[in-house]
Amino acid sequence: MGAPLGEHQVRRRVGFLPEHFRFHDWLTAAEFLTLHAELYQMPREASRPRIQELLELVGLSAHADQRLRQFSKGMLQRIGLAQALLNLPDVVILDEPTSGLDPVGRRLVRDIIKDLRQAGTTVFLNSHLLSEVEITCDRVAFIKHGEVLRVSPLKTLVEGELTVEVRVRNLKPEMVAGLSRWSRNTRLDGETLSLTLPGEADLPAVNRYLVEQGVDVYALRPMHIALEDLFIQIVGTDGGL
Repeated sequence: MGAPLGEHQVRRRVGFLPEHFRFHDWLTAAEFLTLHAELYQMPREASRPRIQELLELVGLSAHADQRLRQFSKGMLQRIGLAQALLNLPDVVILDEPTSGLDPVGRRLVRDIIKDLRQAGTTVFLNSHLLSEVEITCDRVAFIKHGEVLRVSPLKTLVEGELTVEVRVRNLKPEMVAGLSRWSRNTRLDGETLSLTLPGEADLPAVNRYLVEQGVDVYALRPMHIALEDLFIQIVGTDGGL
């Protein structure tokens, strides 16, 4: 935000949830958020409704007066997310925010991140759960030993050449040869036709060609390269961070 890292006024505009948090487990959820509101020097008239709003947002309203030592790992993760959003930050840094959460909790966090993004908040998400990154993020960076190897919009990374599997019947050898105008590699194994196309734009043409040739098409499944495979390609097999 154009200021030194130690600038207090700027740091008040940042929210942070570390992966390994150590919360004051003798406090209740409401007391914990009140403490952080006071650290942010938020006026009481502003912090009280904000705390209620956040407890509702992360699904912990019914546990507002429960001590954190009684919380499960997933509940602690959610109260941690609430404190990261307490100050209405412009930038939110989340380190493994879905760690320890069940599928419902992961969906909740994804929805919160989506709403933050739509509101104009910048969210930095660090995670080794690449499926979560793939669902949540619109821009990714691959980091190895502290060095950024590549930064790119996620859409650009996963688009491009793709493998397509088509379940067909009545496909004759001469028809397979005709697919070479679109496909770099074409292979027929029983009723499964595998193609390698430059991109999704060719899918309608391939489908029309097969149908016009009298081929029965039962399924057509494009398979983009997964983010996990890209990670291995870019970072290598000896790990990232």
